[in-house]
Amino acid sequence: MNHIIRKYTCIRIHHLLFMVFLLFPVLHAAALNGNYPTITLNGPWKFKTGDSMEWAAPNFNDSTWENINLTAPPGAHDGDVGLTGYTGGWTTRGHRGYSGYAWYRIKVSLDSIKGNTLAFTGPPSVDDAYQVFVNGKLLGGAGDFSDPVPVAYSIQPKMFLLPPYIRNKKQITIAFRVWMSPATLDQISDAGGIHIAPELGEKNSIELKYRDQWGQTIKGYILEVIEPLLFIFLAIMISILFKPVKPYKWLIVALILLAMVRANQAFYYWLQIETTHGIDIITTVILTPLVLGSWLMAWRDWYGLYRPSWIPPFIILLTSVYMASQLVGLEWVARSIPDAPFHLISGYTRFLFALLMILIIICGVYKEGARGWLSLPAVLLISTGLFAQELSQLHIQGIWFPFGVGVSRSQYAYAAFVIVMCLLLIYEKKHRE
Repeated sequence: MNHIIRKYTCIRIHHLLFMVFLLFPVLHAAALNGNYPTITLNGPWKFKTGDSMEWAAPNFNDSTWENINLTAPPGAHDGDVGLTGYTGGWTTRGHRGYSGYAWYRIKVSLDSIKGNTLAFTGPPSVDDAYQVFVNGKLLGGAGDFSDPVPVAYSIQPKMFLLPPYIRNKKQITIAFRVWMSPATLDQISDAGGIHIAPELGEKNSIELKYRDQWGQTIKGYILEVIEPLLFIFLAIMISILFKPVKPYKWLIVALILLAMVRANQAFYYWLQIETTHGIDIITTVILTPLVLGSWLMAWRDWYGLYRPSWIPPFIILLTSVYMASQLVGLEWVARSIPDAPFHLISGYTRFLFALLMILIIICGVYKEGARGWLSLPAVLLISTGLFAQELSQLHIQGIWFPFGVGVSRSQYAYAAFVIVMCLLLIYEKKHRE
């Protein structure tokens, strides 16, 4: 009987320890939060397009401004990494086609907010840069506003500590000065200003929210680091397995360039080293055309299609035209020139890239027979990523959110490509022996 009681007690203790282990993050968060819940500043906010530094003043009369509510629909999240609380920008609220400056103002009562040190999260999704003022004083922001046209970087989660004297106030005025580039209108269907409402509360509670937003941002782009490392691994694998490496040199180049494109996404959003103009030049103008051209050359060499001889010069021509059209098509490069014709040229150039890829695949499979068919899955998987925007135009779903984290169609395709390509290279090595 005692043996049974001891056994039963042991089982209950194990269950208790297991439950504590599972609930530790929740208990830890609750301990930090204490009885200090945060307030989501959904509004209504006072909103006005235009710009005047007088609008930061706490006593400014904004009664004639329009009201904007930032309350998000249940379960709403952004279409990229999965940040919750997402709502449409000002282009969905009667200001379609507007870009430039706009202001958001809100008066917040501090009577119900507990804690000695107060803070609030910066909105983790904003088009494209912002400054935040509390009672008329600049507290911080995202982007460089020192020039007439602000310099935008990626928007990262931020936390702003309120000055100690604020604790003695009954009410504060928070004002956001937001700027959006005209180029963003073409990139985001619901663009314009703040997409996720800030949260206000005691410092420890806000810090938890801030860390959660950073965790979501890191998880959202972690594949953009892992997959480039796998591409580099494939390039090293090729250089080790195959001697001479000359027939595979373009495949190595293509893998390295693709790794650079993907990794630059994570570096842009994590590190804020590049401006939005910088990533436009590095990724849009330089790397993306080179990636397309190099992969066409890679599959041409893989299949040994040295005839017709016009293919390499044509690839060089397409790559050059694509680079030029992408550059001049940037809104901030040539503001006096309409960018629509250059976007059209870019689209047709990508179409010719796709046609040439199909031609190389058909000729390669016909020439190589069984080896060509074995290579086909790898070609199709890599092409799914290379021609992602064309697939999206066919209304093929481009992103999913398993476990609340955004994973794109291209990321799935590239992950499968790495596995298929490893097997293909092993087969290729044995076949050549």
